[in-house]
Amino acid sequence: MDIRRHVPWNDRAGRFSALKTAVLGLLLLPGLAIAAGFAAGGGQPGARPVTVALHACGDWSLRFLVLSLAVTPAIALFARPRLMLVRRMVGVAAFAYAALHLTLYSADQKWNLGVIAGEIVHRIYLTIGFGALLALALLAATSADAAIRAMGASRWRWLHRLVYPAAVLALVHFFLQTRFDVSEPVLMSGLFVWLMGFRLVVRGRGVPAAGVLAGLSLAAFAATIAIEALWYGVATTAGWRTVAAANFSLVAGVRPAWLVLAAGLAVSTAARLAARRRLSAEGSPARSPRK
Repeated sequence: MDIRRHVPWNDRAGRFSALKTAVLGLLLLPGLAIAAGFAAGGGQPGARPVTVALHACGDWSLRFLVLSLAVTPAIALFARPRLMLVRRMVGVAAFAYAALHLTLYSADQKWNLGVIAGEIVHRIYLTIGFGALLALALLAATSADAAIRAMGASRWRWLHRLVYPAAVLALVHFFLQTRFDVSEPVLMSGLFVWLMGFRLVVRGRGVPAAGVLAGLSLAAFAATIAIEALWYGVATTAGWRTVAAANFSLVAGVRPAWLVLAAGLAVSTAARLAARRRLSAEGSPARSPRK
């Protein structure tokens, strides 16, 4: 077995990949920051370092999970097939941070497996989070090329659609665990809506036009407002109408829905500019050789 083909900074042919190396470094940075914060005692007076670290690991797991779902749209919109090299890395990183999240939770419970199992069974947000972790573990375990060959491409693709329900479970877990200021869960949910909407728009139709992408961004914007209003309307005493109206006032600051809209429109604009550059490059006459 050629070990060079299996180290994370090489491509599938065993050649060094600057792209994979850079992404690997970026994926490790949050873990190093979490470790530094843990060594500093949680980073704030009265903080419990293990609790702070386990929440940070959970946050980064979801961020990387959503980022892994963004790779396929990026490949399609920017004609960058080499990004496929890093999609697996980002997905495995999402599982790794989720596994560390559970490990730190176990440490916080003094490694009492009976207590840990009981909490997972009886606390619904932990049950949901554990379900997401199991799905991510299955996806990570079958992410290698050997699994594709063993299962067959069709069955492998069907299995890896588990990433979508896993993301939904992770988002619900994030909401239930956060409880009060759910700005980040709302933001992640809005981005997830955009990414799922992109897949529906693209299916069988090719890369969507800029106007379609703008419409998708507006739809994700509205969905994000609805998600935030529904959560606060059900989980708190705040009326959903009040929460929805807060998105159109600066009193409460910039709400997640506007960040989702800005991200969607930025991607749409960048994709259009990239397409124009490609067309310009393809249409420019080749230089004649010097005599």
